[in-house]
Amino acid sequence: MPDGDVGWTLVGFLECLDAWIERESPPDDLRYTVTAWIMTRYDDPYQGVRRENRYPNLWFGPIPETGHGLGYVVACAYWVEEETRTVRCDSFATLSLL
Repeated sequence: MPDGDVGWTLVGFLECLDAWIERESPPDDLRYTVTAWIMTRYDDPYQGVRRENRYPNLWFGPIPETGHGLGYVVACAYWVEEETRTVRCDSFATLSLL
């Protein structure tokens, strides 16, 4: 992070993570991978995701290293508020790549 920049504030990520775990009961290694990825949002919430065209502040993408089963990956959607440097989690989900 360049000098003078302040990290981002993350909101709702742990609650959404808990809801995903409750809903899908992923294995521990997958939980750890997703949790570690959440921490990367503090420095750069735009890394590895793309903006949804219909919603100017909604970002979405697959989480690296979460491919599992027969073509499944964990993805996350969240809102980025530039003015307040806030990243607000919308949801985690396991999606099919097929």
